[in-house]
Amino acid sequence: MAIGELVPGVAAGRLSPDKYAENFSDLHAPLDAHEALVAADRCYFCYDAPCVTACPTDIDIPLFIRQIATGTADAAGITIFSQNILGGMCARVCPTETLCEETCVREVAEGKPVQIGQLQRFATDHLMAQNAHPFNRAADTGRRVAVVGAGPAGLACAHRLAMHGHRVVVYDGNAKAGGLNEYGIASYKTVDSFAEREVSWLLEIGGITIESDKKLGGDLNLAELTDRFDAVFLAIGLAGVNALGASGQGKAGVRDAVDFIAELRQAESYAQVSIGRDVVVIGGGMTAVDAAVQAKLLGALNVTLVYRRSRERMNASRFEQDLAAAKGVRIITNAAPVEISGNAAVESISFEYMDDDLTPMGEIFTLRADQVLTAIGQTLGATDLPSLTRGRIAVSQDGRTSVANVWAGGDCTGLGDDLTVTAVAQGRDAAEDIHRALGA
Repeated sequence: MAIGELVPGVAAGRLSPDKYAENFSDLHAPLDAHEALVAADRCYFCYDAPCVTACPTDIDIPLFIRQIATGTADAAGITIFSQNILGGMCARVCPTETLCEETCVREVAEGKPVQIGQLQRFATDHLMAQNAHPFNRAADTGRRVAVVGAGPAGLACAHRLAMHGHRVVVYDGNAKAGGLNEYGIASYKTVDSFAEREVSWLLEIGGITIESDKKLGGDLNLAELTDRFDAVFLAIGLAGVNALGASGQGKAGVRDAVDFIAELRQAESYAQVSIGRDVVVIGGGMTAVDAAVQAKLLGALNVTLVYRRSRERMNASRFEQDLAAAKGVRIITNAAPVEISGNAAVESISFEYMDDDLTPMGEIFTLRADQVLTAIGQTLGATDLPSLTRGRIAVSQDGRTSVANVWAGGDCTGLGDDLTVTAVAQGRDAAEDIHRALGA
């Protein structure tokens, strides 16, 4: 529900200012210098460390932890940023429990991994707090590259290209750069406008211009871009939304979870965002969990997350599932929406239980709801694109598309998982391939 839309049971300002501040405080308090040293001391600094293999951006994790342990946090930050220029955000939002920390030798032996994510945040925050950007541009090559999309893939690509001396223009359809980091991640994971501050810090490299409110297929034409620029990198994300497939989905009070999260992220205060008393979230990924938890934190009395498959097949990590449960979110699995009931606005929603093969079981149950948030996947939602495969832009491992001098990366492609860290890796690697192709 958008701000100002009247739906019975949905209201803004349910909590006191102090309660909002408490609910949306930092999910993980940052380590202080002493805590970082203690955490770093637990690392075995493994040779052929499995945590490095598990990191999509190939950060030398044992090296940066050793640098922290020896009191050189700035060097640790450079080690991280050399591979992942958005290492600060990734330290906050990466599912480290299923990536680097899951493979940590300490986790295997003791069930308690080294706090890699927290240590990465300590090092990157320390370096970003310094006055000077740690990287310099090479001599200007005179080559110009267009990047369409200012999310993680686009920003990573732009920064690496700028380091090589190319001039980059980044186009984005939103008012602010950052993509999902700015608009699509739970507020308690990235407090104090960190996403916006990170973009400003990244742009200190120079050679990058951001042009907002411009979308491919609208203000931008791919053929025109290829004529004007030496290369084009598409990082347009997934702007379309899958249909719910249940009758009554057009009723007031039913909205896309991504829009709900974006509204919350951009609101001047949490008290502005309306929330129902009985909220149902449909989906099993990170967006669904972020929406469900934040609905509860905004003051919803009952929040239920419903997913059509089993708990084991939810895309959200077990940590995220447990976080939702700890915040009071009820999770129901193996159920698909059938009908949304009510007059003009939603009053209830019915589901049918499914088996593991998504075969309907014939048993229906109904949940009271004055607000339904859907997080059932997104689509490209754009035209004027290179060849597609399975609904996404087809690319090589280096990000090359079917169109000459056009590369792509991030969620709009079919490469890897839809994670911030994966998008960063794809943007970085495509930039290196673009640089080789330009021969500058």
